[in-house]
Amino acid sequence: MIRHDVTTDFFTLTTFSRITNPDLPLHVYIEGDGRAWIDRNQVSTDPTPRKAIGLALAAADDWPNVVYIAHPCQFRDLSREQCSSSYWTNKRFSREVIVATGQALDYFVRQVNVKSLELIGYSGGGAIAVLLAAELNDVISLRTVAGNLDHDAVNQHHGVSQMPESLNPMDVAEKLKWLPQRHFVGTNDKIVPSFIAEKFIQKTGSICSDVTYVKNASHEAGWVEQWSTLIKLHLRCSRNQ
Repeated sequence: MIRHDVTTDFFTLTTFSRITNPDLPLHVYIEGDGRAWIDRNQVSTDPTPRKAIGLALAAADDWPNVVYIAHPCQFRDLSREQCSSSYWTNKRFSREVIVATGQALDYFVRQVNVKSLELIGYSGGGAIAVLLAAELNDVISLRTVAGNLDHDAVNQHHGVSQMPESLNPMDVAEKLKWLPQRHFVGTNDKIVPSFIAEKFIQKTGSICSDVTYVKNASHEAGWVEQWSTLIKLHLRCSRNQ
């Protein structure tokens, strides 16, 4: 995959891509929050993930057209670029983050004239994928992996501060009623519990949605090894599979 640094209105985003057949949809992977916190009380000085699960999933996808977009401030030289820690803490799903990720997507659409997008978000990247899917007209499917689909409920579950400056995917769930989607949940995930995806599906009121429980997968472990099989699972209501 080839690295591109894409400049947006708010951030320069790190991306990787492999595009060989623009006539087919683009698989777009959106990274999670990364190393947002060192511990419960100390914010990290660099959100770059120790294990970039979203990037590993993208690399494991043998689809002809794959794009990976990191969260703002990840994989950047923060000694040379201004990037507020608020964008990997309380503003991690803010309007600026959603707009910037959408602009990075537009960059690739313009470059190769791709007609449709399939969004795949890992952890917090799942939140961004949902929020983008609710706004864009060229998204034909959605998948989330250990996705934070309701940060209000997740933060309440863990007894940590809420994020009022972030948009919440749960608030746009009903807009995705007819979008083919699958939400992967690890049976050993202690970070994002399974009831989050279940409630999200209920809120969509959709017959085009599924929750898939993946045995022996935690929030970070067990995904990449199984992804070549999981990515090929049929999506209900999809005309492209």
